Amino acid sequence: MNITAADVMKLRKMTSAGMMDCKKALQEAEGDFKKAVEIIREKGKLVAAKRADRETTEGAVLVRKEGEKAVLVCLGCETDFVSATPDFKALAAEIADAAIAAFPADAEGLKATPCKNGHTVEEEISAQTGKTGEKHLLAYYASLEGPCIASYVHFNNKLGAIVAFNKAVSEELGKGIAMQVTSMNPVSISAEDCPQQVIDNEKAVAIQKTKDEQIQKAVDAALKKAGINPAHVDSEDHIQSNTAKGWLTPEQADQAREIIKTVGEEKAKNLPEQMIQNIANGRVAKFLKENTLLEQEYQLSDSKETVKAVLKAFDPELKVVAFKRFSLSD
Repeated sequence: MNITAADVMKLRKMTSAGMMDCKKALQEAEGDFKKAVEIIREKGKLVAAKRADRETTEGAVLVRKEGEKAVLVCLGCETDFVSATPDFKALAAEIADAAIAAFPADAEGLKATPCKNGHTVEEEISAQTGKTGEKHLLAYYASLEGPCIASYVHFNNKLGAIVAFNKAVSEELGKGIAMQVTSMNPVSISAEDCPQQVIDNEKAVAIQKTKDEQIQKAVDAALKKAGINPAHVDSEDHIQSNTAKGWLTPEQADQAREIIKTVGEEKAKNLPEQMIQNIANGRVAKFLKENTLLEQEYQLSDSKETVKAVLKAFDPELKVVAFKRFSLSD
């Protein structure tokens, strides 16, 4: 059957697939456009399956706002070359437009949302995978509602954020808070709403770090008392290397190993529990101050004010009620 250039162009407009892929699909479908579309889409699914384990560290983060609603969307791909193509950018924009129009509850809902051509977001992503031979996926989707919503997407489209406020805020301050969320990556709005699991994990890390420090202090003191430089024996590799260099005698090396073992074990058995807890609690408090939005220093202020103070100065009743952030490099 004779497949004309017009036929190929028609199928290309229908699927956005490459010229050769369209021609081959039409030949295989014997000119049946409906069947050719399915062939191209099945090819996309096959390519996607083959590349399912590939990393997608490139892509585009987009925001759409409409009234009191906003969405944050990321279409991911494997290389910056593909993410810079017009087709990729157009698909990312189409997905973001579909997201704000349908405002689905989650990523699965967005995947099932139809685009302008009637195909679902998931189908369009699969078709793009088949077209480029490179893995594409919906890397992120989140939505927010609120009386006032601000947003920021970094210039490289690799990270961005949306922030909901309880009442109107100036464009400058709204964008500034969104930039703060984007750059400083807070774990929550405040310490009060920080997930308990995050606090528990930080507490466990702080306790172990404090114990390790106390044990190391005792070991270092014992080594110095024995006339051994702690820096020369801080690992087995260093002990062997410094012995070979003549900085330690074999006897000092053995003595250091014995001190590290015995003093370390003894100190671990006799750590002051209340002191450990107090130091760990202080470290958790420091973590929350540095990693919760309201307690962070506002990055656009020279006076080292906290975000909480900046919001209060603008309007004592102004509050951040929610935020969403995504970065391709996290």
